[in-house]
Amino acid sequence: MAYDHQNIFAKILRGDIPCIKLYEDEHTLSFMDIMPQADGHALVIPKEGAETLLELSDEAAAACARTTKKVAAAVKKALGAPGIVVFQLNGPAAGQTVPHYHVHVLPSSLGALGQGHASRMEDPAKLQAIAEKIKAAF
Repeated sequence: MAYDHQNIFAKILRGDIPCIKLYEDEHTLSFMDIMPQADGHALVIPKEGAETLLELSDEAAAACARTTKKVAAAVKKALGAPGIVVFQLNGPAAGQTVPHYHVHVLPSSLGALGQGHASRMEDPAKLQAIAEKIKAAF
């Protein structure tokens, strides 16, 4: 399947749609999930267009791993999280809702999550306040 350059994350990367940015480097972008499963739910995406891990280049995968580690440490520190859940879904059958490779970083435990992925939109002001705490922890 061809990569969809009109998906929401591609639009965020182009600047067509805003996001609450946490971290950015040459290869990756991290921002707050607008439909969080927990306070502080962050996403890490490559700047390379790839729908799943299987289409992602080794270089972009390595860059995402490095950024995920940085973001997880900042989320844990900023929010005093006892644990961090990191997960990634590949394809609609696995629950992937945006056709652009992305990693979820949540300050929580699997049992505490309680709500499913992408089940409710969060207030942008609340996301911004949490993002400021996380950005200060880098």
